[in-house]
Amino acid sequence: MTVESLVDDFSSLGFQAIELNKASDVVMKMKQSGAKIFLTFTSNMVTTGLRGFFAQLVKLGMADVLVTTSASLEEDIIKSLGDKVELSSFHADDVAMRERGENRIGNLAIRTESYMKFEDKMLEFLEKIYEKKKRIDVSELIKELGLMLGDENSILYQAARNDVPIFCPGIADSAIGFHLYMFQQKHPDFIVDVIRDVNNIILASSYDEKKGLISLGGSISKHYAIFSGLMNGGFDYAVYLTTSHASSGSMSGATTKEAMSWGKIKDSASAATVNGDVTINFPLVMIRAMEKLRKQGILK
Repeated sequence: MTVESLVDDFSSLGFQAIELNKASDVVMKMKQSGAKIFLTFTSNMVTTGLRGFFAQLVKLGMADVLVTTSASLEEDIIKSLGDKVELSSFHADDVAMRERGENRIGNLAIRTESYMKFEDKMLEFLEKIYEKKKRIDVSELIKELGLMLGDENSILYQAARNDVPIFCPGIADSAIGFHLYMFQQKHPDFIVDVIRDVNNIILASSYDEKKGLISLGGSISKHYAIFSGLMNGGFDYAVYLTTSHASSGSMSGATTKEAMSWGKIKDSASAATVNGDVTINFPLVMIRAMEKLRKQGILK
């Protein structure tokens, strides 16, 4: 059985299986209509190992704009340097992990040594960028970093190479934000402009072109993208994959229906929401859609 036939059969299973099948159909419609596709994801998706899959999606033209959180950038760079995220346990001895120099993310672990290598490499990269320009937009900074990586499995590298902008409105957070802060202490005239990227993401699409949103999780990355869509008349297609529910009132749990009340998603939009683990659901949604698009000659 192929992934395509498996997810085809989900259409008659009920519950979230039907929504997953519908989500894959909506992704297909995005590509078939020539819509500009916004893909948003939180950093834990990169931690899990979906990093290479995201890079492949960019390479294959399944995403035109990326929006993510700051730790995605640093973990992509860390993995490009040859370090790995290791399997741990949700029930690990965290005190013992701390003593061994391990940092837990759910049932995964990243060694402190990896962040030390990252710090050295970031300093090297930032010095080179600083020589070229003293004021830089966040998306432009990320592209410069990606071009210096040269790793085919890197999201930043594939995005830079394929001219897909990456927006990170919360870049001041996490280790990468701290290293930018430390670099600015040494070079006070070095400015990373977060606000100018608001203009850049709005201009990344237009009012007249069709727009699609694939949002994994929620957080600032999801809202930043759908707000830009609001500025351009709303999204024509939307797929949400999340473990959160609307009862929390959070952005992560906010439904496509709720987004319509704001005009972020059009009233006539094709939309689907899948509640469940994104590490399982997202590959199924995308692989099935891509298998069908390839048969249609839309995807190489």
